[in-house]
Amino acid sequence: MSGDQIVAVLFGIVGGALRVGAPFLFVSLGECVTEKAGRINLGLEGVLVLSAMSAFGGAYWSGSVWAGVLAGMAAGALLAALHGIICSLPRVNDIATGIALMLLGTGLAFYLGKPLIQPQAPQLAPLDFGFWSSSPAIRAALQINPLVPLGVLLAVALWWAFANTRAGLLVRMAGDSADATRALGYSVSGIRIAATSAGGMIAGLGGACLTLFYPGSWSEGISSGQGLIAVALVIFARWSPLRCVTAALLFGGAGAIGPALQSVGISWGYHLFNIVPYVLTLAILVASCKPGRLAAGSPGELSSR
Repeated sequence: MSGDQIVAVLFGIVGGALRVGAPFLFVSLGECVTEKAGRINLGLEGVLVLSAMSAFGGAYWSGSVWAGVLAGMAAGALLAALHGIICSLPRVNDIATGIALMLLGTGLAFYLGKPLIQPQAPQLAPLDFGFWSSSPAIRAALQINPLVPLGVLLAVALWWAFANTRAGLLVRMAGDSADATRALGYSVSGIRIAATSAGGMIAGLGGACLTLFYPGSWSEGISSGQGLIAVALVIFARWSPLRCVTAALLFGGAGAIGPALQSVGISWGYHLFNIVPYVLTLAILVASCKPGRLAAGSPGELSSR
């Protein structure tokens, strides 16, 4: 490759990391909040798909892209709240409930979203971070989703809140020791339902990114398992909101390698490069989940299961 092609590929990967990584960022932050409280939500794939459909439908029927974003957040919060309420019942398993909610969310999205496959909805206006360049390729690569800066600020806010606020302390306490939380007079179920709902609402922003920015339309295969990958992202990030930003950009960049190479005319191995995020997920799970060893930073209640 020539020097210009190398530069174009690098900027393509950076731009792709910001575009492809946006849903990963919000879903991983949502799962981080949920797991910090001692609950696992494998239903985030269903949350992501349902919120993507709801965001697109809200924007299409209201004519306002921000109404669509709010609709996606509301749908994510409602489905996650259902997960939290069901899991608070006696003898209910988080994993089994999460799988059931994943199927429910995707099924509802596919059924309710049938009329939305062809129409076009208003889209989020990109932030032009490539204004300084005269290269069309660089300018196109640096058209940034306006929700991405919000996600970074949200990660910083969550990191600060977990360390410095009463609500953050309660979430961490419920995740580390349910017995200690009850001994202090707090409702473990109430905290976990609230945290799970908040996590679903944050993940709903990831769904809005899919249908209101990139790829910017509604289809039944829009998620490609990103909600499930988020669980691995949280493990990789060691349950830290700030590390979730890095993990999301890493996975987004991995998914952008193929398109970046194709943009300069290199199409060999395109489909192989598309599987890089999934291979990376498997590698992270194998490295992080060794028998007899707890992952660093894991909430105590999750470690005891």
